[in-house]
Amino acid sequence: MTKSAYRKIAVLAGGRSAEREVSLSSGRGVVKALREEGFDAFPLDPGDNPGQQLFEAKPDAVFNALHGRFGEDGTMQGLLELMRIPYTHSGVLSSALTMHKERTKDIYRAAGLPVVRSILADRREVANAHLMEPPYVIKPVNEGSSVGIFIIRPGDNRPPSELGSDTWTLSNEMMVEEFVPGRELTVAVMGDRALGVTEITTELEFYDYEAKYAPGGSKHILPAPIPQMATEEAMELALAAHKALGCRGVTRTDFRYDDTGAKARMILLETNTQPGMTPTSLVPEQAAHVGMSYAKLCRWIVEDASCDR
Repeated sequence: MTKSAYRKIAVLAGGRSAEREVSLSSGRGVVKALREEGFDAFPLDPGDNPGQQLFEAKPDAVFNALHGRFGEDGTMQGLLELMRIPYTHSGVLSSALTMHKERTKDIYRAAGLPVVRSILADRREVANAHLMEPPYVIKPVNEGSSVGIFIIRPGDNRPPSELGSDTWTLSNEMMVEEFVPGRELTVAVMGDRALGVTEITTELEFYDYEAKYAPGGSKHILPAPIPQMATEEAMELALAAHKALGCRGVTRTDFRYDDTGAKARMILLETNTQPGMTPTSLVPEQAAHVGMSYAKLCRWIVEDASCDR
């Protein structure tokens, strides 16, 4: 029997974003771990009326393992606040801010954190002509898991034509961002503590959806083989981003570490308020690195749940 104030835990997983399958994988892991910890945990896949589903399930608390829109963007958090059901991770405002990559960067800039130049534009405009000199990156402004990302290289005649297609199903608003060479780093923050720095490498073109979730798609190197000063800087910046955005619980902030020139630079890309909890996910790896098992991490996240986040 768990000694937590919460016993019956609804694990929200699935949903209707482009990251549904990843969320279902996260949810399966979390349900299993919470049951091992003595919680009465069960999966809940939100449909057209999640309020009715939650009303009928009557959980003591919700572990939000949804990823992407309608779960990570403040909408589900707002419903849980209205229903006064304690929930995990960040609250309404910080969830909405971090789901919109350009609003996130506005907060980073206001806090004096290092970012690169970016432009917001309709996808058709982005598809029509280069909006900045290559190399640059094109991203949907409100998706996660590297869904719908393109890297435009020097010498590419034009942006990808699929951005202008009638079959495009992601956001119409795209972010065009300066490409930063170097290494891909990520830092998990748990409460008020940065856990570590992981370098992510891949044999694919870049760290895209397939690289993130396919077995062998990417390699996680923990601790990252970078200078100690760079490690400390990344951890400090991740904690500063977590605080500036008003986040709660666990987050993960992604960086590019450009060590290709005479002077290295650390650039923030985005902060994830509901990082993946799949078997290949980065946050469980960093928690294990500091001595916390997957099950204990899930317990900590649940015990941190509340309303008014």
